[in-house]
Amino acid sequence: MANKCKPARRKTRSAGLTRSGEVPSGLKHLDELPDSALVDQPVVEGLFKCSPATVWRWVKSGLLPAPVRRGGTTRWVVGQLRATQKGV
Repeated sequence: MANKCKPARRKTRSAGLTRSGEVPSGLKHLDELPDSALVDQPVVEGLFKCSPATVWRWVKSGLLPAPVRRGGTTRWVVGQLRATQKGV
């Protein structure tokens, strides 16, 4: 007899929201950060209102600046994101 259970649906999150559904604190205070500050991927997603896959697709195509690796994490430079945002 075939298993009639439905497969579990994958939960997706809206662009720019954390797993708990909150706006990342870096995005709330982005205007106050210096150009040299580093932010993580959820902030970039919220800033450009796109999905995680789109962030990496845009990095690969050159539409977004490449991130930097610091201490085992991937971060983007705020000044570079601001310059990119003005050009979009």
